Amino acid sequence: MTINPDFVSPCGLYCGVCGVHYATRDANEKFMEKLLNVYKRKISGLDDLTTKDLYCKGCLSGNPNVFCKVCAIRDCTQEKGYEGCHECNSWPCEHIENFPTPVGKKVIMRVIPYWREHDTEKFIQDEDARYICSECGHQIFRGAKRCNKCRTAVDLD
Repeated sequence: MTINPDFVSPCGLYCGVCGVHYATRDANEKFMEKLLNVYKRKISGLDDLTTKDLYCKGCLSGNPNVFCKVCAIRDCTQEKGYEGCHECNSWPCEHIENFPTPVGKKVIMRVIPYWREHDTEKFIQDEDARYICSECGHQIFRGAKRCNKCRTAVDLD
């Protein structure tokens, strides 16, 4: 398995299964609009946010989305010289406690202990495998409630 290093986000929210990544990769403006509306409902103060602010090539890329550009978790791990939170003895910290989206926080709390136990390649491989519809085999994104191909309800986070 080849791992895109731009997708190995320090918090554990692997970019390869992110809905914003899917929308960016596929140039899917309709999906990006839906994601924008979700963010605006969940996080206050985003009235001026546009879909262009969401486009992302990965948390650690030269072209992350507006959230990754100002992420305290990313800044903290970079300052400490860590690959991710899994290397930090202070985890979970206030950055995790104050994470702005419930699904994101839930995934981080699940993933970091797993990442600590396994190497990065296994962690990424298992995250990729986790977000597959059990009914039709279609790849789905983190946070999805239904498979967008067969419409089967999913709860993978």
